[in-house]
Formats: sequence, structure tokens, C-alpha cells
Amino acid sequence: MAGVRGFSDPNVQVNPNGKSVWYQHVNSSLTNDTDYLLPWYLNYLGGHWLNATQCMDAGSNGYEENHLAYNFGLNDHWALNNTPWSWGYYKRSDLPVQFALAEGWTVGDMYQESVIASTNPNRVTWVSGSINVPGSPQKADQGGVYIDNHEVPGCESPGLNCYPLSWTTCPEVYQKQGVTWQVFQDSDNFDDNPLAWFKQFQEAKNGTVLQERGMSYLGLQDFYDRAANGTLPMVSYIIGPTELSEHPPYSPHDGAWLQQQVVDAVTKGKHWNSTALIISYDETGGWGDHVSPYHSPNGTAGEWLEDPYGLFGYTFSGPGFRLPFYIISPWTRGGHVFTEKADHNSQIMFVEKWLAAKGYDAVTDQIPAWRRAHMSDLTAAFDFSSPDTSIPSIPSAPAPHLDKNGIWDGASYCEAQYAVQRPPVPYANQTEDKSLISESGFKAVRGYLTEGRFLTFEASGYALANTGEQAMTISTTKATTSHSDMAQRWVIHETATDSRLFTISSAVDGRYIGPQMKLVMAKNDALAHNITYLGGGKGYNLVNSNGKYITIDKNGNVVMAMSGGQQGFSIYSVT
Repeated sequence: MAGVRGFSDPNVQVNPNGKSVWYQHVNSSLTNDTDYLLPWYLNYLGGHWLNATQCMDAGSNGYEENHLAYNFGLNDHWALNNTPWSWGYYKRSDLPVQFALAEGWTVGDMYQESVIASTNPNRVTWVSGSINVPGSPQKADQGGVYIDNHEVPGCESPGLNCYPLSWTTCPEVYQKQGVTWQVFQDSDNFDDNPLAWFKQFQEAKNGTVLQERGMSYLGLQDFYDRAANGTLPMVSYIIGPTELSEHPPYSPHDGAWLQQQVVDAVTKGKHWNSTALIISYDETGGWGDHVSPYHSPNGTAGEWLEDPYGLFGYTFSGPGFRLPFYIISPWTRGGHVFTEKADHNSQIMFVEKWLAAKGYDAVTDQIPAWRRAHMSDLTAAFDFSSPDTSIPSIPSAPAPHLDKNGIWDGASYCEAQYAVQRPPVPYANQTEDKSLISESGFKAVRGYLTEGRFLTFEASGYALANTGEQAMTISTTKATTSHSDMAQRWVIHETATDSRLFTISSAVDGRYIGPQMKLVMAKNDALAHNITYLGGGKGYNLVNSNGKYITIDKNGNVVMAMSGGQQGFSIYSVT
């Protein structure tokens, strides 16, 4: 997708062997044709594969396989220790609805799973903020450390996957504060309602609030009806059925249909003008990612644990790999990319912020301190100064296949048609120009900046530019509607993890912005810059380490001043 951290990543990790993480190790157990695998388009052969891969299983989302793929930070064992198919990808033509939903509003490209593990730990975090890693706010006897889909009473071993869980969930916090909430699910919920894994919900008697709001099966139609007539609770959790879950082997096309039903219900509903719909995936689904997970320093309480299986030593529990994530709301309309580091805790913290603005104190005490301090609260994804209730054009998702009894059976129907769902892996003759294909385009940036994109800095109708080898200093050239001028593209490099300070290099020749806006070759001569998001449509302040605010005046001149108040920069992520 254009404008997000993807195949055109200018900050891609390069490992000690001199190869980037695009190059995944393979050996003779997989092929004798090459020693690496690049990302590859799953439907490169066309034909029946366009449909067969809809019900394929790419790889494992489990704790062990994903830690093995991560390979102690080298992130280069997806083919060997997950599967070669986990390093494949779909294009827009394969996922038209998901692409359109993400681009019609705001997509987050640094949203991570909370745990490098499977469904249950991530969904438990989604509704409670924790999996009870040692040092978390929970007590040891409240369940956990929960890193697997373990749903058998008792512990897998002492202190490991102890079930059921019993610490306080967010809905219980909402209930105590008088905030209305509801889980919307059908009787087939793919066992994906995480509240059902907590003792207090398991033991809730019929007619009690926890049972009626957290464990009942009202059906998704009830959500659609309430959205239409304006009677939704303040907070809704939507749990999809098995066949529409997109979890392999269940088709992304069928998942797109479900997403479209929910989006249509919300955007056509009575209170669309005061609603935010967050669509997130719980874990990797067995797919790889080139961005090594952002996580806490070694030994952080509530985050690090001794690997209970004896494979990885002392390791972090999460956050894990990036996931698809988008926010549909009048305040996120317009094709933006949200670049802040986030995980499932971010959704909790956003609801906290929203409720606080409405006068409720609904802050949970169950989130580990590092997560609360370092994960985004998502507020910067919204521009509350400029709502837009218009609806973008979204392709129509085909209805899922039904069996003779009217039951969804898309996956089994697909598997019956195509005995082989995994296409042959194209080990031979891979090149970056054929594999790392990015769409051309741009997205306006929201939130504090992170690495991984080509950026333009625009103000007053001009953009900061490096006009070429003869240029000794930065100049400006006229901004364009496509933001596509190579001379205007810049790459940011964080000086240290979490510093929020960046050196800035030109995409033209790699030179850095130095003192007095001079272009310098050596990174050591570059100035660090603070790039502050102002929100509310005001853009970004660009301030160098000498305390000089940089902007562009109405005549296209680069201006440096010791104070702010100048026009902020609009920043675009360009592919």
C-alpha cells in the first residue's frame, strides 16, 4: 500500500551478514536453488490460485514459531522456522475491501500485536491490558502468565497458562463507573470472546450484568439494528463468527463481507457523526513482517519472562509483530497514515481518554507500567477540529458461500474445489525489483513520527528540497498535489530508541541536514531534530538541536527562528 511502512522502507533493518531482513534464510530442507527467500506475491501464477489461496494456511501464529522466526532480533527465519508461505503477500486486487476501508479513513502502520503469541493472549490483553507476566499489576494466583490458547482448568506448568483468569477486565471498570457496554456475538463466535476466559464471567449467573453484557449471544444483527436506531451502548465489542474471521483457512473475502456489514451499519447509523469504529486484527495469523517488534528494555517488569519452554532464554513477551489496523470515524476520514507505536492496550487507553473527556474515571490499573507509558493512546489519529461524515466509495464484498442448510461454509467449499491451496514457492530468480513492489502514492501523516517512510515537509505551498549535487544548503520548491518530487523527499533516522529525535537525510543523495540548513555527507555532522505533532490540523513543528524552529514563509524562503508560532509543516508519507 502506498504511503505506509512497507516494501519501500528506507530504514529497513540490515543484519550483520550485510543483507536486509527482506532476505529470509532457507536451506536444503526447503530448496537447493538459493539460500534466501524474498517476499513473494502469492498469486504470481494467476489462474485458479486467485481463489485457492483464499483458503490457504500461511503459517503459525504461535508463541514458539514466531519467536523462532524473530531469531533473537535478526528477524530472518520466517521461511525456516515458520513457513515459506508466511513470507508471501496479497495485493490490492486480492483484498479490495480491506484496502479501501483502510485508505478511506486512517490506517495505522506501527500497530503491533500485544504478545508474540496466538489468539487468546492477545484478546485477553484487548479486554484487560495484561497477560500477567511477572511484575505485572496482577497477583500470581489470578492466572497467567498467559501465552497460549490454553482453556483447560489449572496450569500447564507452575505459573504458566493458568486458567481461568481472574483479574479485573475493562468492562468491569466501565460497569463500576456507569459506562454502558456490550459484547455483540452470535452463538458461533469462534471461541473468540476473551471475557469467557475469566472466572468472574464464567461464574456470572443468568440475569446478572456480567452475563447479560459479556456472555450473552445477542447476535450481530442486534448490533446492526442498534447502530441504525441510535441505541448502541457507549462501548461495543464485536466478535465475529468462525467462517468470517479471516483466520486461515477462512477467506479474507468472507472477512471483508463482515467488515463491510459492520462499517455500513455504523456509517449509516443514527449516531455516525459521534462514533469511532476501530478495526484491528488480534495476532499475525501466521504471516511474517519485516519490522522487528518495538519492545521494552531487557528486564522491564511485567514485560520480560524466562521462556518456559527453554528455547529463547530470558525474552520479552511483546509487543509483537505489526498487524492491520484502521479507525473509521468522521475525525479520521481522508486517507491518513497514523505512525505512532501502538498495540491492543492503545484501544483501552483511547477509551479511557474519551471517557475522561465525558467526565468518567474509567482508568484500569491492570496495564503494565511500560505499556501505559510507551504505547500510543490513539488520540493523535483523530483530527477533532475537522469532522467529515462523508463515506468513501468501497467495493462491494461478495456474500460468503452458504451450504444447503444456509450455513456459511466458504473455507470448506474452497478446499473442496482446490485440493492444493498453497502455490509453489518461487525460490529461483527472485530479485528485489520484482518482489518488493509498492504502489505509487501518498498519505498525510498523523501522530508522532517513526521511521520507515519517505517524507515531504510542506508549508505555504512549498516543500523543503535538495535540488542536487551543486546545492550546498536546503532550498524549497513548489509543493505538488502528488507530493512525488524526489528532490522533496526526506528520510528520518531516530538517534536512539524512544529519543523522538531524528537526523534527516535526503532521498536524492543521502546528505543530511546540518547546521544552518547546510547539506552534509557525514551523519556525525548532522543536526538532530525534534518533529512535534501539533494536532488539530496544525501540522508539525520542526526544531533542530540548536533550538531553531524551521519553516517556510509565503515567498518560499526557508526561515529559522528561536521561537515557534510560525506555520507548521504538513508531512506526507510518499511511495
